[in-house]
Amino acid sequence: MRIACNVLSICLIVLAFVCSGCKPSSTAQLEENKVIARRSIEQINKRDWATFMELHAPDLVYHGPGTPKPLRREEMVQLLRMNYETAFPDGRVTIEDMIAEADKVVIRMTLKGTHKGDYQGIPATGKEVTHTAIVILRIAGGKIVEAWEECDELSFMQQLGAIPPIGETGKK
Repeated sequence: MRIACNVLSICLIVLAFVCSGCKPSSTAQLEENKVIARRSIEQINKRDWATFMELHAPDLVYHGPGTPKPLRREEMVQLLRMNYETAFPDGRVTIEDMIAEADKVVIRMTLKGTHKGDYQGIPATGKEVTHTAIVILRIAGGKIVEAWEECDELSFMQQLGAIPPIGETGKK
């Protein structure tokens, strides 16, 4: 019995030592992660792709809508440049909400811009659009290492006229 108690005590000590690194993130770390996430969005609005890339790890993995596979950092920047320099050159992203927990930051955001260039094969319409999205960023070592984006593509495509509004399909 005494051996079992000693073994249990040793296991608890080892577990406490191992889990000391498992503590919840400090408030300062959560705030720093939010600063990194906010700076990333600011660089999109400034079209400062060099600084944007500095905020993202070289081996970043981006999981986004409409991408057949996860994108690497350079591919993600190429996609952003097509969207913000060609299709919606006046586009601006506004952060609506930001929540940080552990190593992740969640951003609810809105893009507003005018469709002035080709977007996924849709020629410029001149229409002003609003596009909403939620992005989850994982941050490690002061860099964004992974990103997941979910957005309202249906509403976006309806605003561009590529998909008819619900209830108007088949009407003449």
